[in-house]
Amino acid sequence: MWLLLVVLLVFIWVVATYNRLLTYRHRVENARAQVDVQLKRRYDLIPRLIETVRGYAQHEERIFQRIAELRAQALQSLSPQQQEALEGEVRHSLNSLIALAEAYPELKANENFLSLQEELSDTEDKIRYARQFYNDTVMRYNLSIQRFPNLLIAPMMGFRPQPLFTLDQAAQEREVPK
Repeated sequence: MWLLLVVLLVFIWVVATYNRLLTYRHRVENARAQVDVQLKRRYDLIPRLIETVRGYAQHEERIFQRIAELRAQALQSLSPQQQEALEGEVRHSLNSLIALAEAYPELKANENFLSLQEELSDTEDKIRYARQFYNDTVMRYNLSIQRFPNLLIAPMMGFRPQPLFTLDQAAQEREVPK
């Protein structure tokens, strides 16, 4: 009788643990999808921004081509690690594009450009928030599969740690600007 009770309790614990870990895994997938939604929003803004700038800065074609290439690569299904590396290049290229406005006063005053610049800034904020939410969710998930006694059964059930979004050049980002 006691053996049956112990087996039943272990079974209930395993089922409850599996369901909790499954919920965490789905939250991680959802958080990752939210990052992708915000990145897609940014990638949808890029062609509009390029066309606006192109009218003023026609001789900057190499920047336009590089951004178009990066956008095409980014729209492909990438792992978080591949996407992180590409994101650094996208941010750098977009900053170069925005910096062009300094050389073209008419562009700086263009209402469409200003609107797109504001939309891009808003999107960058949303991307930062989505990444933070993703990292928080991944942290909870990874901790839950690494805690005792979950760590005894999580690997057997197919639960593996998920990667965090990290700065690809963390040391440079932490440096004080000169």
